[in-house]
Amino acid sequence: MTRLLKNMMMGTAALALSAVAASAETMVIATFSDPTPMNAVRATDAFEKATGWTIEWRVFNSGTDVIAAMASGDVKVAELGSSPLAIAASQGVDLQMFMLSYAIGESESLIARNDSGIASVEDLKGKRVAVPVGSTAHYSLMGAIAHAGMSEADVTIMSMPPDQIAAAWDQGTIDAAFIWPPVQTQILETGTRIVGANQTAEWGYPTFNAWVVNTEFAAENLTAMAEFAKVMDAANQAYLADPAAWTADNASVMAIADLTGAGADQIPEILKGYTFVPLADQVGDTWLGNAANVMKSTAEFLKTAGRIDAVADDYSPFVNTAIAAEALK
Repeated sequence: MTRLLKNMMMGTAALALSAVAASAETMVIATFSDPTPMNAVRATDAFEKATGWTIEWRVFNSGTDVIAAMASGDVKVAELGSSPLAIAASQGVDLQMFMLSYAIGESESLIARNDSGIASVEDLKGKRVAVPVGSTAHYSLMGAIAHAGMSEADVTIMSMPPDQIAAAWDQGTIDAAFIWPPVQTQILETGTRIVGANQTAEWGYPTFNAWVVNTEFAAENLTAMAEFAKVMDAANQAYLADPAAWTADNASVMAIADLTGAGADQIPEILKGYTFVPLADQVGDTWLGNAANVMKSTAEFLKTAGRIDAVADDYSPFVNTAIAAEALK
């Protein structure tokens, strides 16, 4: 055997070993504990089979933590709210929105304690309101305050992750909270919904959760990313096909409850607070086609509120339409 042939064989073996190592590498995907249809599929191996990845689903408490994980390179694919997405893009974090997770409605709401004296947004003046700062809920809260003709200085905003909000509510140290399930469901037992994100959207402050991906990873893994998007879309379509079937004893609902900690009896009502949009409808002007404009308008509001220092001239580099196009072929 010639030395050249030996070297070629050794090189081929090394490439094979590299491919095996790459396929065995764990793919960390960031998500939240929202009780959504995709969690019913996450409980299976459908995502792994479609993409060929070994997936570790890592649950985060806030978009701020997700941004840090993506900026560090630890996470390549993540779920991220529209407000943190605008913050990340404004800071130049290397990511692109490639599909919608859901549009936020009453799934994020301002809940006031029944003994707080709060019956409207205007009643928040001088009150203690908890919210995960930097989240979509925070953006909705600031939008509601602005719509009521007040400033953030008129309200004592307390930055807390969801679990701390639940504890502070039980201790009576906050008057209200803008939050999502399952904490929202818990505090509604002794509170009242004042306004939801569906209403603040009508006031000019739309919010949604998106799926984002590292730009380089997306370019190098278009086929796998398209398969990921297909499975995600199928999960939402399964719910949209017959929402009434998603009762407490439904297998998908019980799977969601097991993964998220939300009560199976509460999930059917929680699901009504989300708007799930078929992927085929996302590629038009309303969603992916308008995502850059929404990011910019969100960033402009956040800058005015003193939450970010600068707004980018163009947010279109932070939108990826190729993945959805490939998935819909």
